Amino acid sequence: MKTQCLILRLLMAGLLAVSVMGLASCRAGSRTAVLWTDRPEFAFYAGFFNAAQDDFKIEVRYFESVAQRLAAGGEHPDIVAASWLRSASTGVIFRPVDSLFSRNGLDRASFYQPLLSLGAVGRRQYLLPVNFNVPAIVFPRELSEGHSNPFVIEMEELKERSRAHNAIVNGAFTRMGFSPLSNPEFLFLTASFFGTGFRDASPVSWDDQAMENAVEWIRQWIVQTNTSIQMEDDFASKFYFEPPENLVNSGRVLYIHMNSSRFFTLPEERRRNLDFRWITTHEMIPLNEQSVYFGIHRRTRARGAADAFALWFFTPETQRTLMEEKRRRRLNETSFGIAGGFSAMRTVTEQVFPQFYPALLGRMPPNSFLAPVNILPHNWVVIKERVILPYLQDRARGSDGNGARSLERRVSDWYRLNRG
Repeated sequence: MKTQCLILRLLMAGLLAVSVMGLASCRAGSRTAVLWTDRPEFAFYAGFFNAAQDDFKIEVRYFESVAQRLAAGGEHPDIVAASWLRSASTGVIFRPVDSLFSRNGLDRASFYQPLLSLGAVGRRQYLLPVNFNVPAIVFPRELSEGHSNPFVIEMEELKERSRAHNAIVNGAFTRMGFSPLSNPEFLFLTASFFGTGFRDASPVSWDDQAMENAVEWIRQWIVQTNTSIQMEDDFASKFYFEPPENLVNSGRVLYIHMNSSRFFTLPEERRRNLDFRWITTHEMIPLNEQSVYFGIHRRTRARGAADAFALWFFTPETQRTLMEEKRRRRLNETSFGIAGGFSAMRTVTEQVFPQFYPALLGRMPPNSFLAPVNILPHNWVVIKERVILPYLQDRARGSDGNGARSLERRVSDWYRLNRG
C-alpha cells in the first residue's frame, strides 16, 4: 500500500504542477483554502475544483498523519480530509457544518446514516464522511456457485468450507482452505466480530471477555480445521512467500482475506479469476477503521472556499465525474473509488460504483449490515500495529494467556516508552 500511495502521489504532483505554481503566487486570503489530507487523491480533486471555477482555490498539503499534526496545535489548515478525525476534541478543532444542509445544499439522506452520525457531537454535525471499506473473503471464481449466499459469507461457513478444502500428504498440508494465523488483520476482524469494541479512552479500552472469546474461537478453528499451530505454520513457511491472490489462483489455498480497496486495485490479470463475499457474522460487517472524514477548521479564514468545496465535492454528479476522470487517466489502477474506498454517499456507492466496477452490480454491502468502529485514538494505527496485532498473534498461538503479557500491560508499557 505504501508503494501504491507513493505512485499516486507522484501522479498527482504531475497533474497539478501548473495549478500549484499558480497558487504559490496567490496572496493568502479568504478565497484560497488550505486542505490537509492523508489521501493523495485529494490533490486530484482539488485540481479539478480549481479548474472548474474561478471564485475559489484549494491548496493541498499531504501529511502521513494529519490527526497527530492537528493534535499538536500550532499551524492549522482551513479544511481537513483524513482518517482519525473523530475524537474527544472534534468539537474543539472543527466548526459545525450544519449550514451546508440547507434547501439548496447537501442532503442528509444521501449519506450512509451510521457514518454520518459518527461525525456528529450532540446535535451538531462537525464532520462529513467521505468513504469506507469493508472486509472481503476472496476465492476462485469457479467455486462461486457453491456458497450459500451470493453477497456475504458467515464465519462458520468460512471455517467449514476451509476444512473441506484441506489436503494432507505425508503428514503435511499440500493445500489449505484458510490460515487465520497468516493474516493478523483477520485476527483483529475476529475480535471485532466478538464485540471487543476498541475505543478511545485515554488511551484505549476494550471488552476483555469479548477478546478472550475471540482468541478461544481462533484457537478452536486452528485445532479443528488445520490440525495444529505447527501444521499451519509449516504450510505458511512453504507457500506464503507468494502474494496471497496468487495462492488462490493456483489452488494452493481456497480463501484469503483482504479489504475492498485492496481487492479492487489488484491488477486485472490477478483478479480476473477471483470472486469475493463480504464477511459477516450475525448480519454485521465491521468497517475498516481508516474511513476518511471531512471537516472545516474552527479557525479557518477561508470559510467561503471551504463551503464551496464541500458543496461541490459531496454531490453524486461531482463524484461520478471524478471517477470517470480517474478511469480515463488510469488512476483507478492504484486507487479504489473515492479517496480509496466506497463513497459515503449511498447514491454514488449503490448506483455509480457498479458502472466502474461491474463485479459490484447487485452486490453492494447491505446498508443495515454496516457497523462503523468506535472513536479511536489519533495514533491508533501505531497502537494497533505495534501492540494489539502482536498481542493477538501471541495469544492465538499460546495454550493459555499465562505466558503472554496482558494487553493492558502492553498498551501501558508502549505509552510509557513512546508518550502516545
